[in-house]
Amino acid sequence: MTLSVVFRRARCARYRLGFMANIKSQIKRNRQNERRRVRNKAVRSEIRTRVKSAELAVADGSENSAEALRLAVRRIDKAAANGVIHKNQAANRKSRLMKRLAKLSSSEG
Repeated sequence: MTLSVVFRRARCARYRLGFMANIKSQIKRNRQNERRRVRNKAVRSEIRTRVKSAELAVADGSENSAEALRLAVRRIDKAAANGVIHKNQAANRKSRLMKRLAKLSSSEG
């Protein structure tokens, strides 16, 4: 689903429920918040996907595990830079990821 479709559906649902604002600036703010919510949701989903793929790559012992880890860390850093997640949360996520991957790689070999 594209951003505009999701946005239209959300806007229509809110309007039907009687949550539509009267003030022009608040209507604009609601539009902006909806766009940001959808974008942030996609970013968080991608972070989870990248982390899972990195864990699977290390668990399988594939040769592209370093690349998968690099992409996961890069996506976490990018999300923190864009304000989707807090920089401390990004640091914690990377730390936990490294710890899990070190545990996986040591248990294998």
